[in-house]
Amino acid sequence: MILLRHGQSEFNLHFTETRRDPGIHDAKLTPLGHEQAEAAALALKAFPIKRIICSPYTRALQTAAPIARALGAKVIVNPIVRERFAFACDVGTPRTELAAAWPEHDFSHLDEIWWPPMEESAESVRARAEVFRAEMAALPDWSDTLVITHWGFILALTGERILNGHWVFCDPTLPAPSEISWPSL
Repeated sequence: MILLRHGQSEFNLHFTETRRDPGIHDAKLTPLGHEQAEAAALALKAFPIKRIICSPYTRALQTAAPIARALGAKVIVNPIVRERFAFACDVGTPRTELAAAWPEHDFSHLDEIWWPPMEESAESVRARAEVFRAEMAALPDWSDTLVITHWGFILALTGERILNGHWVFCDPTLPAPSEISWPSL
C-alpha cells in the first residue's frame, strides 16, 4: 500500500518557521499544499489504486479530493489513520460539520467528536498503527490501497519521516519497525 502524507497545511507552514504551535484547529491546506495534492494526483495515476483510505482531518480530505477525482476511486474516511493528537491542529472538526462540508463522503461511522480529548502518547499511536497494519494485512488486495494520512501515523507504521505531499510504500504483512525515534513534543 502507499502511505501519502497530506499536503502542506497552514499549521505546517507556521510551525516550520517558528517551531511554535500557531493555535490553528483542523488546519487547511496552503496553496502549496493544494499544489502538492494535485501533483500527487497526477503521479499516483501510474499505480493500480482501487481504494483510498483517508484521515478525517480537513488537510487530509483536501489532499484526497483531486486524487479521488483523478483515480475515480471512492474515499473511505477512517479515523484510525489520523495524526497523533499533540498540537492545536489535531483538534478536528465535528462529524456533522464534516458531513455538511464533504457530502460525497460517509462520516456516519464517526463519533461527533472523533479525536482524543488530550495528548496522545507515542505508544497509543503505535498501537493504532498495529491495529491498522493487521486490518490491511488481512485484505487480499491491500496493495491497491492509498492511505492519506499524517507524519506521526506514517512514522508509527514505517519508522520513516516524510515530507508533506510525499509518499512511501508499506507492506502490512511485514513486521512493524522495532524502534521508532519520536521527537520530544
